Amino acid sequence: MTVKVDRGKCISCFGCVSVCPVMALKEKERFPECDPDKCTSCGTCVKFCPAGALTLVKGEKK
Repeated sequence: MTVKVDRGKCISCFGCVSVCPVMALKEKERFPECDPDKCTSCGTCVKFCPAGALTLVKGEKK
């Protein structure tokens, strides 16, 4: 699993980047992007996102 960012909902606060315990999220082109090789699918970023822009997605790389 990995984290998918809905750019239509994302408010670019980057709170998800700061709460990721394995630093799998980083800023790219004004939006967070998940590195699926680092992501442990813990869901911390999904729970933290105030805009509901993040979801855990099975079988996708981005």
